[in-house]
Amino acid sequence: MRIGIFGGTFNPVHLGHLIVAQDACDQFELNRVLFVPCAVPPHKTTGNLAENPHRLRMLEACLEGDPHFEFSDIEIERGGVSYTIDTVRALRQQDPSAEWFLILGSDSLMDLHSWRQAEAILKEVQIGTLIRPGTPLPTSEALRLPAPWPERLLGNVRVGHQVEISSGDIRRRCAEGLSIRYLVHPAVEMYIAEHGLYVK
Repeated sequence: MRIGIFGGTFNPVHLGHLIVAQDACDQFELNRVLFVPCAVPPHKTTGNLAENPHRLRMLEACLEGDPHFEFSDIEIERGGVSYTIDTVRALRQQDPSAEWFLILGSDSLMDLHSWRQAEAILKEVQIGTLIRPGTPLPTSEALRLPAPWPERLLGNVRVGHQVEISSGDIRRRCAEGLSIRYLVHPAVEMYIAEHGLYVK
């Protein structure tokens, strides 16, 4: 069983996230992708972060019916700052027989050297990277990690669909009363409207 770990704030989850997850399934031959919303992101400000139950319910609504996609509340249940090393170790303990992949965008790959226990992460899971819009292919030097990691990481970089949708833009559109149709799953659009999320 090959399982992808797809972390983020998912604030809100949008069609770009779903396309990345599907690309990861195809490019890295994954059986499942596990969406893992963070409690407190270590590398982002948390302004206008929807409450945890809302983010979980939006994920549940848009992933329902897809046998390849699931979500986990492991980071939210743990609380505090969500560090990837803690999550990958916990997931591996839950299913040590699985082959685990951490799904990253190429922008996150460039920052990987600054993550807590970055080299420990590399020893725990494989990294599957998808190039994001407007981001050049990283170089070995730019990754700022010791050998043999840059070569291994760059060998697992793939090109996904170039979809320019961002949660920040969706939140802005909600605040301005603009439509978010075709940017999010219809169930997520309905949930945001019903609960008045991101209006301020």
